[in-house]
Amino acid sequence: MTVEAARSALIVIDLMPRIVSRDLEPHPGAAVVARSVSLATAFRAAGGVVVLVRVERPGVAEQPPGSGFVPEMTPQAGDIEVVKQTVGAFSRTGLEAALRERGVQTVVMAGIATTMGVESTARAAADLGFEVVFVSDAMSGMTAQEHEHALTVVLPRFGEVVTTAEILKRLE
Repeated sequence: MTVEAARSALIVIDLMPRIVSRDLEPHPGAAVVARSVSLATAFRAAGGVVVLVRVERPGVAEQPPGSGFVPEMTPQAGDIEVVKQTVGAFSRTGLEAALRERGVQTVVMAGIATTMGVESTARAAADLGFEVVFVSDAMSGMTAQEHEHALTVVLPRFGEVVTTAEILKRLE
């Protein structure tokens, strides 16, 4: 499958210092960030949409330290920035409308954690009729076992699972 940039969005979930710094498996946070940066750069260059998502805790006066984006994933002009207060990025954020306005039909998923924010956002995207692609090495989990189970059992039911290298080759 080719990824047509003009009709696609890269959705990067929760690359925030307080999450990226956790003990993640099988890919450390720095590796997920580096691959996500390469994907975002390629999507922007090809005319695709980049969606950067971070979470805030509801009902608190101040967010914990490290709640912004990691510096490498600072939103750029034309990006969609989503601040969610739920596990998934679609609930009460306006993300669906923003993607529809831009003619997006395919969402390419990356970020942390595979079985939490990535999976929840992807399930909602599939329910809303978007084609979903998962970038297996641009996401990570709390354990290697849960990450691998998601990639081999759960996520293929919602979309295609590929690597960063495959997406970069397919992006047009």
